[in-house]
Amino acid sequence: MKRETLTIVGIGYVGLPLACLCGEKGYRTFGISKDKKKVALINQGVSPIKGDARLQQWVSQKSFTAVTGFESVKSSDIVIICVPTPIDEHYNPDLEPVESACKMIAKYMKRGQLIIMESTVNPGVCEEVIIPILEKGSGLTAGKDFYLAHCPERINPGDAYWNVRNIPRCVGGLNKKSLSWAVRFYRSIISGTIRPMKSLKEAEATKIIENSFRDINIAFVNELAKSFEVLGIDLLDVIEGSKTKPFAFMAHYPSCGVGGHCIPVDPYYLIERARKSGFDHKFLKLAREINNSMPRYAVDRLMKALNEIKKPIKGTSIGVLGLAYKADVDDLRESPAVEIVSILKEEGAKVEIFDPYFPKRSTAPSLEEMLRKVDAVILATDHREFKEMNLLNFKKAQIKVVVDGKNCLDSITIAKMGILYRGIGK
Repeated sequence: MKRETLTIVGIGYVGLPLACLCGEKGYRTFGISKDKKKVALINQGVSPIKGDARLQQWVSQKSFTAVTGFESVKSSDIVIICVPTPIDEHYNPDLEPVESACKMIAKYMKRGQLIIMESTVNPGVCEEVIIPILEKGSGLTAGKDFYLAHCPERINPGDAYWNVRNIPRCVGGLNKKSLSWAVRFYRSIISGTIRPMKSLKEAEATKIIENSFRDINIAFVNELAKSFEVLGIDLLDVIEGSKTKPFAFMAHYPSCGVGGHCIPVDPYYLIERARKSGFDHKFLKLAREINNSMPRYAVDRLMKALNEIKKPIKGTSIGVLGLAYKADVDDLRESPAVEIVSILKEEGAKVEIFDPYFPKRSTAPSLEEMLRKVDAVILATDHREFKEMNLLNFKKAQIKVVVDGKNCLDSITIAKMGILYRGIGK
């Protein structure tokens, strides 16, 4: 079977593994990045994303070509957009990366191409933003001269099982040909189920709903963590008990905050789009408010514990374990750890940092050396190195308070050492 030529715009956490997969499956694949250093590394077989051994092995196979320009769009049958869709400092959606990518693609488009949007957007963006840009820049008509589909990305960095090869996907198309072509393409590269959706808007809505669902449930347990602290109840034990119900319960866990490019971002896209249409998403906004409050809550837990030993936070050396938003990845996007560091500095603490995935941002070369500098610690990222550490290191370093922002340490062992332990919900 003839394999088409593909161009993937954006080769970061989403586009890079997708480009590797497409190349592996026999497609002539190009991946575009403005970062010349990243392009050079990839073409040398080196992954710019550190800490992911499987991805490094994949990139080393050099199954696709990384480029800095958009010329490959001319010869491509399919163009896939995998650029970021962030929010600004006021939590407003920022579609500039998408708009810029579409403007550049339009300059090189030809008749008969399929454009696929993988970046997460709110319902309506494909028809209200992307199509007008592509039509204006190319002089072509969507649905007639070129085809458009949306397949919202699903990726879980660090997951040993679910990955770009096997995660089921949903696909929506502008018309029947757009949909059938996109479905056929994804079925040719992915072993998971590919579900056709009835429209572009419904496909756009799936990703927003998935991550809003998680955000709401995490907000629920985070609020319970605050409530159960007052009530003297161990929320973690309650959740384990609730999990014994074999139906109608899905466990979510509290922590010092929600990070990553999806859960703390996607709800704002729906909130803002619905607002423009006259609907106020009160529930989603409240969930975001609760989850955004958790870094402050973690610091408050630390301050109360320090007060118990007659020690102010101002002038006290505090160690932050981890900067990444999740375990064992080198990803800072929307990381609550970054906010925790900021709050600690605002409170006048002397902040020390150690993250094995961010040596340049760490203030000490090792965990042990950092512990020797501080009086208390906040664990903000549950890296394997922290979960498997010898807890006696806390005692040897004369640590007085441990705030476990991920509830991943042995609280009983720490308490037996005479160290004040505080978790989130326990």
